[in-house]
Amino acid sequence: MTRSATPRKPRAKAPPLLLPDKPDFSIEARLIAAGKDLIAGLDEAGRGPLAGPVVAAAVILDPDRIPDGLDDSKKLKPAIRERLFAEILASAHVAVASASPRRIEATDIRAASLEAMARAAAHLGARPDHALVDGRDVPPGLCCPGEALVKGDRRSASIAAASIVAKVVRDRLMVRLGSAFPGYGFERHMGYGTAAHIEALARLGPCPHHRRTFSPLREMVGG
Repeated sequence: MTRSATPRKPRAKAPPLLLPDKPDFSIEARLIAAGKDLIAGLDEAGRGPLAGPVVAAAVILDPDRIPDGLDDSKKLKPAIRERLFAEILASAHVAVASASPRRIEATDIRAASLEAMARAAAHLGARPDHALVDGRDVPPGLCCPGEALVKGDRRSASIAAASIVAKVVRDRLMVRLGSAFPGYGFERHMGYGTAAHIEALARLGPCPHHRRTFSPLREMVGG
C-alpha cells in the first residue's frame, strides 16, 4: 500500500517593505536617542557596469544641517545630484573608497563593494558609533557596529547622502576615462552595458578598465 506524501505547507510570504515618500532621519534619530551619536550611511555606485571601478561612500550627516531634497541618487537629475553633492561635502563628514576592475576580478563584485564600503567608513574624519548600510550585508571588518537596510537609500537620509556622493564621484571618474579612452563612450553610459557600449567592445575590444569576468567580456577574452 502506497502512502501519499504529506503536503508541504506553503512558506509564508514576507510582508511588503513599506517605504517612506523620501528617505528621512528617523532611523538615525532613534540610534542617537539610544546614545550612538555619530551615524554613518554607507552606499556604493557601479556594481553593474562592464567597466570602471565600484565606488563606495560613507557619510555622517550633521543632524542640524541635513541638505534638503536627499533621495536615492538614481531618482535624482544630474543637476540636483551635483547641488546636493556640494551641500553634503560642506556640511558632513565624508569619505570615499573604490575597488578597481582588477580587484573586482580577483574577488567578485559583492566582496569588492563591501571592502570599499568598509574602507570608506574607516577613513571618515570622525569614527562612527554605528553604520547603516544599503543592501543585505554588513561589510566584514567594519570599524563600528552596523546594520544592513534593504532599499536603504530610500529609507535613510544618511544612506541617500552616501549614494549621491558615490554616484557623483564615480560619474566624474567615468567622464575622465571617456577622455582617456575615446571610442567607448564611457562619458555617456558610465560603463554600463548599453547597445552602444557593446558595439564599441566588438569593434575595439576591451580596454584596461573593463571587468573581464563580466559577461559578455568573459566570452570575448575566453575566460
